[in-house]
Amino acid sequence: MNATAAFRAARVLVVEDEPVMAMTIGDYLRDLGYDVVGPATRLDAALELARNEAIDFALLDINLRDHLSFPVADALADRGIPFIFATGNGREVVTERHAANVMLRKPYDLSDLERALGAAELHLV
Repeated sequence: MNATAAFRAARVLVVEDEPVMAMTIGDYLRDLGYDVVGPATRLDAALELARNEAIDFALLDINLRDHLSFPVADALADRGIPFIFATGNGREVVTERHAANVMLRKPYDLSDLERALGAAELHLV
């Protein structure tokens, strides 16, 4: 089984504060065969899911209204759950702890998301 196939049917946490984008991401992930958890649109909800929900992977928007999602990234990393950052900003905004994580540049489409997922999965194997 290749790395991409290993993540199919995985539970993916989506953290995204823009409702239309969150719905689009959910649709993209379902089209790729993933089970979507969320979306979490606020930091407190995202932290609750990241700390307690059974998830295999996460896609994190870095900017959540007036907060950054780095506490969510920390909670996921502490649990050993891989994630991808999605942002319209550059890599320079990422904390040192998570600098090696795959970053998906906004705006993106289904093929961009699929490539980022593949890059993250290959990095994890």
